[in-house]
Amino acid sequence: MTQDLSFIWPAVQDLLRRTLSESTFEVWIAPLRPLAIDGPVIRVGAPPEIRDWVADRFAAPLDAAARAVLGAGASVDLVPDRPGAIHPSSATPGAPTSGHVPSEPDVELNPKFTFGQFVIGDANRFAHAAALAVAELPGQAYNPLFIYGPPGVGKTHLLHSIAAYVREFGAGLTARYTTVERFTNAFVASLRGDASARERFKEHFRRVDVLLIDDVQFLQKKTKTEEEFFHTFNALRESGSQLVLTSDCLPRDLRALEDRMRERFESGLVTDIKAPDPATRTTVLRKRVQHDGVRLAEPAALEVIAERIPTNIRALEGALIRVVAFGSLTGRPITAALATEVLDGLYGPQEPRRIGGTVRGGPGFGLREITVESVQEIVCESFGLSRDELVSASRTARVTWPRHVAMYLAREHTQESLPAIGQAFGGRNHTTVMHAVRKTTERLADDPEAFRAVQKLSARLTGA
Repeated sequence: MTQDLSFIWPAVQDLLRRTLSESTFEVWIAPLRPLAIDGPVIRVGAPPEIRDWVADRFAAPLDAAARAVLGAGASVDLVPDRPGAIHPSSATPGAPTSGHVPSEPDVELNPKFTFGQFVIGDANRFAHAAALAVAELPGQAYNPLFIYGPPGVGKTHLLHSIAAYVREFGAGLTARYTTVERFTNAFVASLRGDASARERFKEHFRRVDVLLIDDVQFLQKKTKTEEEFFHTFNALRESGSQLVLTSDCLPRDLRALEDRMRERFESGLVTDIKAPDPATRTTVLRKRVQHDGVRLAEPAALEVIAERIPTNIRALEGALIRVVAFGSLTGRPITAALATEVLDGLYGPQEPRRIGGTVRGGPGFGLREITVESVQEIVCESFGLSRDELVSASRTARVTWPRHVAMYLAREHTQESLPAIGQAFGGRNHTTVMHAVRKTTERLADDPEAFRAVQKLSARLTGA
């Protein structure tokens, strides 16, 4: 049997599709990612939030499918996997790997981590604007851009978004995403190889237009890796390349790093992402439900989840997966009561609290749908414009600012894609919408009066 993982894993998936229901497959099996094959063992990465459940419930069908494809004795080994981690597509036992650094881009970007899927809120608005500016003008806007915040609030999402944007619209510019762990492993491997391995390592990380490094706090207490990263940082800056870094704390709090490294981290723009507010958490869940095609019996189930998971978007999406899976396995519709039952089992019962009510402008547990048209209507009413003026080609200040605000609110409060929003504004393209969002975000950060005005419009839209 061939050891080509690109053939083996699709064959295993095809067998599992036949034995599991469509919803079960999409929730639990589709997120798995093939990493390597070692003889009869297929090593598969599973997102941390579902790995234990998949191992407990689906180990038998996974192994059975592997045996059907590879023969007796085959099995599937589930290992923790992080979005964006760099993995070999296949591995052959005994193949030499010491000192090897791929010469081609080896980043597998998460297709869900784009600017279009990033939910903007008060906790991340400035970081989003900075990331978008860097993606549009690499090496010219903020260099380096340093984003810090607690785990699970969207830092990695922004890094992937920048890389995806540069690759699609950067006119041939190269972007590479990696983590400090992967950088360290590649560096150590290059030291074990010959001189050419060392040069390949340098070329891999220094001959790039945009380098995005996750979790730079793990550079601490790795003296040799820090030294190499220092020289990589300098080489990229001197060549005009863009650097974007993330950490769980401010540069000045990385006390185990040398002063010269902390100073370089602080030499550009430092911005933070905080824990998301309730409205942002609910919107994150809405986008995930829409993206995955999940059917809700009661939209207020999302509000229950958003209320119970206040700090971490990764945990928030993990809770949604559990609720959807429980509903799928028990044949029950996804309601607020089901979400409460599942989350009570995970986190313990919570004091009774009305979810929905008058929020979102509807009675009971309903959520009022916000459309681009409703956004345009409210903005036109507020600024004294007609809809024809709003979507016209006029560039006067009287029309441009309201149009930017309307595009910004449509981006933040509706499920429409950027091209769809642009089409609703006189057939404009998605880059025009992104430009409007960035300009609005920048003005809101500097103009308190504009910030209050947009907040009021947002409140009117949501019924808050």
